[in-house]
Order: sequence, then C-alpha cells, then structure tokens
Amino acid sequence: MGVRTARGKIVGVLVALATTGAVFAIPTATALDHSAPAGHQATREAMDAQVAAGVPGVLGEVRVGPGDGRVWGGTAGVADLRTERPRLPEDRFRAGSITKSFVATLVLQLEAEGRLSLDDTVEEWLPGVVRGHGHDGSAVTIRQLLNHTSGVYSYNADPELQEGVFGPGFEKHRFDTWAPRQLVDIAMRHEPDFAPGTAWGYSNTNYVLAGMIVEKATHGTYAEAVERRILAPLGMRSTALPGVAVTMPVPHGRAYSSLGATGLTDEVRDTTELSPTIAGPAGEIISTAGDLNRFYRALLRGELLPEPQQRELLTTVPTGQGSMRYGLGLSVERLSCGVTVYGHGGGIHGSSSLAHTTRDGDHSAVFNINADYAGDLSKLSEAEFCGTD
Repeated sequence: MGVRTARGKIVGVLVALATTGAVFAIPTATALDHSAPAGHQATREAMDAQVAAGVPGVLGEVRVGPGDGRVWGGTAGVADLRTERPRLPEDRFRAGSITKSFVATLVLQLEAEGRLSLDDTVEEWLPGVVRGHGHDGSAVTIRQLLNHTSGVYSYNADPELQEGVFGPGFEKHRFDTWAPRQLVDIAMRHEPDFAPGTAWGYSNTNYVLAGMIVEKATHGTYAEAVERRILAPLGMRSTALPGVAVTMPVPHGRAYSSLGATGLTDEVRDTTELSPTIAGPAGEIISTAGDLNRFYRALLRGELLPEPQQRELLTTVPTGQGSMRYGLGLSVERLSCGVTVYGHGGGIHGSSSLAHTTRDGDHSAVFNINADYAGDLSKLSEAEFCGTD
C-alpha cells in the first residue's frame, strides 16, 4: 500500500515478501498482447518496456474527455507465468493503498453530515487505543491520520511482523486473520516516528485507525459504508472489500513476489492467495482499472463530496519526496512535463498499482503490474500524461 513508485517496490507500501510451493523463472522476454485499438503509443511502449525489464505482465486503462471519456485499454505480458495467459484489461487485482482514498472519502462524507470533525482527536473516538511508548491519542487528530502527519508508528514496520508475516514466515501465516486492534497494538509497542503535526510520515496504522473511527460513527463495518456510499452509487460492480476471503474473484491474474530481494532474481513465488486482514482499511481493496478510473474521476470532479470537504481533500502537506504533496488520502504530484496529477499508489503481495487523474477529472489512467520485485509505474504515468502519440 503506497503513494509513490520506485524500481522494485512501492515506497511506504505494505508489500509481503512471500514463499509458496510454486517457483517460477523470470522470463528474459515475454510475448506481448495489445488487444486495444491504436493510440497512446508512448504508453504502449512504456508498458512493453516494463515487461522487457522483467515484469510478468502489465495492464492499464486510460479515459480522456468529459463524462466517461474515450476509453483506451492496453496490456503487455502475461497474467499467469504457468499458463502464459495474457493479461486482460478487465482483470481484477489487489490495489493495496488505493484503499486509503476510499476511507478518506468516507470520513469526509461523515464530516459533511456532522457526524464527526476532522479536528476530533483519536482519543475521543477510540479511548485508550493510541497509547503507550509515547503515543497519545489525545494529541492526534483525524485530519493528521488522513494526511499522515500523526507520527503514529506503522505496524507493518515492526521487525517481528516483517519476519513472521512479510518474510520467511509468510507461508505459515498467509491465511491468518488479523483484527484491526491487533495491528494497532503492534504499532503501540514502538515509539512514535515524530510528534503529531511536526512532520510527514506514511503510516498504515493511520488508516486502520480511520477505519475503526468510521465503524464507530456508522455503527457498521467500514466495508459496508464503502459499498453503500461509493461503490453502489458509482456502479463499481467489479470492486470489493474482501474481508477474510483469501481468494480473488475472476477474472484475475496471478501475483508474484521475489521474497524481498532487490532488483531482479532468478526465481519468484506466487503470492496470489492471502488473508487481506493484514491490510484492512489501509490496503485490502480488490478492483479493476476501469472501476478505479470511475472512482477517481468522480472524486476529483466533486461528485462524492460537498465543496467544503472537497477543499479539505485537496489541502496538501509536503512529503519531502520530490514534487509530491499529500492531501487527505490523495497524493498530488507534478510530472516532468508540468502536468499535475492526483491519485494514489498501492502495493500488496506481488501486485503494484497506480491511479492518476488530472484536476478536472477529464484525463485519468490506472495501471497494475503483477509483481513487487521489478517495474516502475511512474514511467507509465509519465508516458501517458507527458508522452505524445
């Protein structure tokens, strides 16, 4: 679950480093499939380059223009290294931290209804939960959770969890069920990264807490709120919050991990099936490129939030990561050609995704690669928004 792409991983994401019984050799070259019509040549070439660099497969969908826009879908490489089935534009995938944009939208909708305030403290909603080793929920606001200025330690950085769930112990624990409070309690074993409001630091614990607050405010699960308030109104029928379900809905490709090795290795492992409870509100969502384009276009156009909350959504803080700033569950970045894009990245267990949209919502693109050990999604976005056909 993450916000920015880099070669071989997603910075700040919850990426599991996994083992399974199946081992696959990374192909030096893979047959390419482009079932989409001509156009978007720079993007097509960038997708091909990802496969040539060692990614099993890439998919993407682009929409340009008002309304639903003109739709272009492209693929390269394979969805399954065993069968060599090509990737399909409609394939579902785990989208990791893209979940955060949905959770932030929920919180802002609840604020618009007067059911909570961004300036409420975590302690007011979750008494005693954020406490220990210097953590103090009475000093952390909901706003600071959503824009990652809380300083709350990210549970997935815990060394024991890294070893037992994201490292050699993954195969033993891949189907374990984790409660949100368990994940927060792991974070509370550590000191905060910084005092609330004094810096920026990406923390998955922030959004686990935000999901818990949504559930307290709505007297239901956060997944039910996402489905009722966002998925159903937008007709996002291919998107799901899987909860404890360990399998993927069809159609879908496989997900591949290199066990945390940097760069390319000789072998990768299939990490498709797992318990998404290790991510929860911080990164469990399963979706398609088409559905995610629909969501971000609607979000940027103000179709999901009243104007005051839309302003909050787009109020950003510096991250110290190049030109990227961060709003409420939304990253904002200026590309090399001067185009500013809004969206989010996400990675989880062999699946890496990136969604970018212009401020008016009229040019959007979503990409996914079925690997966590190679690839650079930022090059795909650069090609689409800055390249020329």
